[in-house]
Amino acid sequence: MKITFRALFFLPFLVAASVAWAQQSFDLSVYYDVMASNKIQDIDNELKVLEKFNASSKAAYEGTLMMKKAGLLKKAKDKIDLFKAGRKKLEAVIKTEPGNAEWRFLRLMIQENAPKAVNYRNELDTDSKFIVNNYKSLSPVVQQAINSYSKNSKILNSKDF
Repeated sequence: MKITFRALFFLPFLVAASVAWAQQSFDLSVYYDVMASNKIQDIDNELKVLEKFNASSKAAYEGTLMMKKAGLLKKAKDKIDLFKAGRKKLEAVIKTEPGNAEWRFLRLMIQENAPKAVNYRNELDTDSKFIVNNYKSLSPVVQQAINSYSKNSKILNSKDF
């Protein structure tokens, strides 16, 4: 195989671009921006970022995005299937870490906005109280997300923080 000068010249740029792409990391503030949007493309992009994310929290973030996306789909069967899959992921994480206020916040956001037909509203009051009581222990990014969300929430009140 013959390697040309041109190939050698471009090789470092290709390697650098590949490394930069592979190092895209999960950014929590971007995640919450995506959760606040109603754009399927943004959700799909964030799900792709999460594919490369290797942490125990991955399932909670994925599950919540899946449920958010389900609400934006057109076909009822697709909505239900995706919502159930996302719910299963999020609830499994909450079951293993019931004291995690961020997971409770993710669930609260989905439950407050979920249609009654999916029967996913049972923990609203419990999660709301838990979030208020544990707010100060959360990271600044999550606190900001809670503050932003509470401006339009009927369950969380910004005065409680």
